[in-house]
Amino acid sequence: MSTAERPVGIDELLERVRSGLDRVEAQEAYAAATAGEALLVDIRYAALRERDGLIPGALVVERNELEWRLDPQGSHRAPEATGHDLRVVVVCNEGYASSLAAASLRQLGLHRATDLVGGFQAWRSAGLPVSAG
Repeated sequence: MSTAERPVGIDELLERVRSGLDRVEAQEAYAAATAGEALLVDIRYAALRERDGLIPGALVVERNELEWRLDPQGSHRAPEATGHDLRVVVVCNEGYASSLAAASLRQLGLHRATDLVGGFQAWRSAGLPVSAG
């Protein structure tokens, strides 16, 4: 079996994916979103949003709909999916699934897609705004 055919574990896959992302910390994500320079996209499932709350102004898109809603060329795109230059910061609960999701968006041509280090939990721990779920 060649190296290219060798199965990759999730830890290695995450490392590979993250090496291609310009991941952002909570304060940077907040500043970029507040300045209108980034779209925060919350991919957490409903139970987590209800339990922990929401990031005000973030677009909520369930993970299984993400590519369809953010593809600027897609027929099911969200109004916020304005073009391939859009800076998207994907937010999951702890910053793992969001890395894989951002990599998937990059495959669709959203070359500025990235994710939030530590996810929603890091956002909340930084004392940034959270509204009731």
